[in-house]
Amino acid sequence: MDREYARPLDVAQLARVALMSPGHFSRSFRQAFGETPYGYLMTRRIERAKTLLRRGDLSVTEVCFEVGCSSLGSFSSRFTELVGESPSAYRAREHEWAEGLPACYVKIFTRPVRERRARPEDGK
Repeated sequence: MDREYARPLDVAQLARVALMSPGHFSRSFRQAFGETPYGYLMTRRIERAKTLLRRGDLSVTEVCFEVGCSSLGSFSSRFTELVGESPSAYRAREHEWAEGLPACYVKIFTRPVRERRARPEDGK
């Protein structure tokens, strides 16, 4: 899922690869990762979208499709839910704090989470 986040993936397909039933796969996944397979996949997609939006050379629509989402509305809603602001607002905001930092640190600070907490990018 981390590598193939932009491809259309569903629980049945993932369960087949793991040699499990879809129900058992979903339960095991949630127990191991603390969220559903779909939630995890969307978190990876939003994480990648944040990187592309910070770069600033793609529109929000282009980013939506680049990360594997097929609906701009669903993408925007999920992005706003996880990040706390719309993709357009995130793209328009300055991200100077990330310049010069190793990508691994930027990834840690920008990982989307369900519960909002203060992060360097929030200016807190």
